Amino acid sequence: MKRYLMALALLVAACAPQVTQAPEVRPELRVEAFYPAATGLEWSYLPEGEPLSNPPYRVRVEGPAVFQGEEVLRFRSFGRGENRVYYRGVGPFGVRLFGFEDPSARVVFAPPIPEYPPEGLLAVGYRWGGESEVRATLLTPQGERPLASGRLAYTFEVLEEKEVRVPAGVFRVFRIRQRYRDEKGEALYEVWFAPKVGEVRTREGRLLTDRNFR
Repeated sequence: MKRYLMALALLVAACAPQVTQAPEVRPELRVEAFYPAATGLEWSYLPEGEPLSNPPYRVRVEGPAVFQGEEVLRFRSFGRGENRVYYRGVGPFGVRLFGFEDPSARVVFAPPIPEYPPEGLLAVGYRWGGESEVRATLLTPQGERPLASGRLAYTFEVLEEKEVRVPAGVFRVFRIRQRYRDEKGEALYEVWFAPKVGEVRTREGRLLTDRNFR
């Protein structure tokens, strides 16, 4: 159970919505927010090295929702059979992850994990971290059933600011290292974030190929 919990918790990041045919992403919206989170925004990704002809993974902002009694935003990550909804708070405090759901399970972080700091603090050398209780619940046709719980410690650090070229173009990004630890061990991830664009590289190693805003 503990290992299942760790696997769920460390999947925190863009994973994927339904296999149903989604409309092609077309640049048509404008975004000024440092952390883009307007309803309808959508990003497309491919694993590094894959041809652009392959079907993409997508992340879409679905809009306001309530999760565990908190007002949040729904981000759906989907494609190639993946389907997961992330619940985040986005504001002057930065970006906080409250939890996520897939068709079979729900994971809650208490307190929520601060994925990104306030805009003014995001700079090379900045570090932040903490610890959350992780609660996983199994979702079945018969109802919900507690699956596992435990403590998850995390430390994030901005390693550098640099220019990168990905299929979607050239971006100035912050390279952020994410370190997660529990009693079973630790896992490391790297994310590239571009202000007013979003994640150019996700923690799964997927690179941005397109977006429907400028």
